Amino acid sequence: MRVESYEVEVELEAEQGFADITGKVQELIAKSGMRQGIAVVFNVGSTGAVTTMEFEPGLKKDIPRALERVAPRSESYQHHLTWGDDNGAAHVRAALLGPSLAVPFSSGKLVLGTWQQIVVINFDTRRRHRRVVVQLLGE
Repeated sequence: MRVESYEVEVELEAEQGFADITGKVQELIAKSGMRQGIAVVFNVGSTGAVTTMEFEPGLKKDIPRALERVAPRSESYQHHLTWGDDNGAAHVRAALLGPSLAVPFSSGKLVLGTWQQIVVINFDTRRRHRRVVVQLLGE
């Protein structure tokens, strides 16, 4: 078994900026020459998340709307008092979705559903440059 690490960088808009990085992860698998294994995708930072979804305009509106009900931006967060900032909701949303994802690959291809993409989301209140570590474990 081999382990290889890479980084993917994306620029994301503030408050639910989305990036589909499926193609980039697939390119890294091809570059590695590995045929089977697991791709671990990890967002570096506590106000961003990685998930899978159908990357289409409707869901790009539905997901933020659903998260607004769970962790409203207008809520008073203790994080704001601790640090004097305004992104408590971003931290809560990111913690709920999580910073990482493990996706198997077989025959050199990601094992994903037809409409399933690997997506990075920025929840912060400002535009962010996100670093995403992709670690491939396989052979």
